[in-house]
Amino acid sequence: MESAPSRTAMFAAVSRGLFRLETASPWVLDDVLALVLVGPVWQQLRDQFDPLFPDHVRRESRAAVCTRSRYAEDRLTAGAFTQYVILGAGLDSFAWRRPDLLDSLTVFEVDHPASQAWKLERARQLGLPLGDSQVFVPADFETEPVHDALGPAGFDWTQPAMFCWTGVAPYLTAQAIESTLRTIAAAAPGSEVVFSYRAEDCALDDVGTEFARIYTPIAASVGEPLQPGWPVPEIERLTSRCGLKVVDHPTRADLQQRYFTGRTDDLRPYTFETLVAARVT
Repeated sequence: MESAPSRTAMFAAVSRGLFRLETASPWVLDDVLALVLVGPVWQQLRDQFDPLFPDHVRRESRAAVCTRSRYAEDRLTAGAFTQYVILGAGLDSFAWRRPDLLDSLTVFEVDHPASQAWKLERARQLGLPLGDSQVFVPADFETEPVHDALGPAGFDWTQPAMFCWTGVAPYLTAQAIESTLRTIAAAAPGSEVVFSYRAEDCALDDVGTEFARIYTPIAASVGEPLQPGWPVPEIERLTSRCGLKVVDHPTRADLQQRYFTGRTDDLRPYTFETLVAARVT
């Protein structure tokens, strides 16, 4: 799909939107704009791919996609940040969902130029507001360092920032992950990053294993192949080597307790991806 968001970005947005439609409240993330941004094609994507996944696998995967966004946004609001950088923003709707934060926060959405152009046109079609607090930063990660793209867009490297980098690293090589983490580590002390990575196969439960078996060929077929998973100690060593201190590395049980306690449907996020929060010291 040329001049459009990546297929995996569209999958993620459809997951966020369908989570709200198919799951009882309270929702871990209430993304009312996800399906609107994708447009009518969301129904085609649902009808094409939903039958490939057993119900419980599909439910846990959608819960996880929403949980990773909620986790990053919670870290953001818990800190004293004036800049929020969403790397690989895709169809993220944060700036439109949380206008209450934009008086004191500048949101930098970094994404591939073609994907971003499509999203901007879609926002204009829908009449979504586009203000100075929402900055779109077109960047081809394969040819242009993130550092070089953010500066001209008005990002202040001397002020603490929160970076959200979820749903991206599972598709990247170790070298690409390290390069991005080192870029983030060059931000002002006190800056943080929340990122998600693919867990190693031996750490997956039955649902995570089944998701990996089904989703891996799908991702490859749309030109976004998954990379091997990471052991927890290895990803922590990499993060530290890049100049960042791990401040939270929640397990699935941690996330379930924070976001799904009290539910009667036993909903929980899958084990395929793991979240990390790290700080520039």
